Amino acid sequence: MRPSASGVGDYQKRGPCMQAYILLDRSGSMQSLWDEALSSVNAYAKELANKKDGPSVDSHITLAVFDEQAGLQFDVLRRKQAALHWEKVTDADATPRGMTPLLDALIRIIALADADKPDKAVIVVMTDGMENASKEVTRDGVKAALDRVKAKGWEVIFLGANFDNIGDASSVGIHAGQQMAMSAGTMNESMSRLAKKSRSYAAAAPGAAPIVFDNEDREVAKEVNIKSKS
Repeated sequence: MRPSASGVGDYQKRGPCMQAYILLDRSGSMQSLWDEALSSVNAYAKELANKKDGPSVDSHITLAVFDEQAGLQFDVLRRKQAALHWEKVTDADATPRGMTPLLDALIRIIALADADKPDKAVIVVMTDGMENASKEVTRDGVKAALDRVKAKGWEVIFLGANFDNIGDASSVGIHAGQQMAMSAGTMNESMSRLAKKSRSYAAAAPGAAPIVFDNEDREVAKEVNIKSKS
C-alpha cells in the first residue's frame, strides 16, 4: 500500500514506530547558529528515515520553535510528518528573535506529545541559552511533567547549541547522560548520531536501556570546548 500524500501513510507491514518531538530555541542569540541548527534538524530527519544502517523505524517528527514576544510564541512548523517524507526546514519557516521562555515551551511540547499518546517518543530540546522569560509554569511544574513522560518510557534529550545547558536541564530532572553541549560545526553529525540512537530505542523492547551520550558522541560534539568556556 502506498503512503498517503501527507506522508503519514498506511503500510501493509510496519516496523517499530516512534514519534520525535523537536523543540528548537529561536531566540535572538541563535542567529549565528541558525542555519546550522536547521540543517541539523534536517540531518536528524534524514537519519531517522534511514532503512539501511540499523533498524528500520516508522517514525514521525513534530518540530516546534519558540521565543518570547509579549508572551510565549510557540510555533509548530511540522506536525507528525513522516521522516521518510520530511520537508526540509529552512529560514523561510522561522528566523531568530526574542528571548528564551524555555520552561513554558517545554510544557507545550509535552502537551503535543501527550495528545498523540505514542508508545515510543523522543523529545529533543535544542537551546543556546538559559531560561529567562517563562511566565506560565515553574521549574517544579516542568520537572513533574517530565517525570511523568519519562515514566511512560519516553526519552528526553537536552542539547546545548554552542552552550553548556547543564543548569536548566539538571534543574528539571534530566540525567547527565541525556544532555550534551555541541560546538558550532558539529551539530549535523551530532544530530545524525542521536537519530541512530533514536531508531535503536524505537526498536528495543520496553524497559531497555535509555538513550545516553557516550564518550564518542561527546568527542564528535567537541563538548570539552564548550565546557572549558563555562
